Amino acid sequence: MSQSPLPPTPRVVVGVGDSPGCLTVLGRAADEARLRGAELWPVVAWEPPEGDLSARRFSATAAMVPEWERLARERLVGALRDVFGSADTGLPGRALIVRGAPGPALVRLAAQDGDTLVIGAGVRGRLHRALWPSVSRYCLAHATCPVLAVPPSPLQAALTAAHRRNTLRLRLDTGHLERDFDSVPPDA
Repeated sequence: MSQSPLPPTPRVVVGVGDSPGCLTVLGRAADEARLRGAELWPVVAWEPPEGDLSARRFSATAAMVPEWERLARERLVGALRDVFGSADTGLPGRALIVRGAPGPALVRLAAQDGDTLVIGAGVRGRLHRALWPSVSRYCLAHATCPVLAVPPSPLQAALTAAHRRNTLRLRLDTGHLERDFDSVPPDA
């Protein structure tokens, strides 16, 4: 008698970046993993600033690779500490640091049966979309598993607007901020 192989353990793969919204995404991915009884796989994908071709071509750039890996590891551990209070998520799974462009790396990792990919929905705006490639759009277009796109917190938009007004040295309308904060749901 032969037994059929066990189905793979479901995983929730989540991209961890350096934006404040990534902490919201990581927390949502942990909730999703608990609900599904899945493993949580937080991933930091990184590549050399000038790309892999430059790192291979110039020895000075290649010498920086261990430092960039260390910085990626610090970013991952910092995000885990910010969300969970320690580097341990309290869930089964693995935290990974992957060398490569974030979109393709996440899609490649979340390719098993039962995987779910959790990403941030990204910044909205035509100018931003035109100038910078979007990891979320890449993942939505190329992933072979379900993708959960977590929208930015409404507080993030208010914080960005306040930062912009401060940078331009405009007066801060506290009444407007008060109305914004009152309209945010308590669990955001």
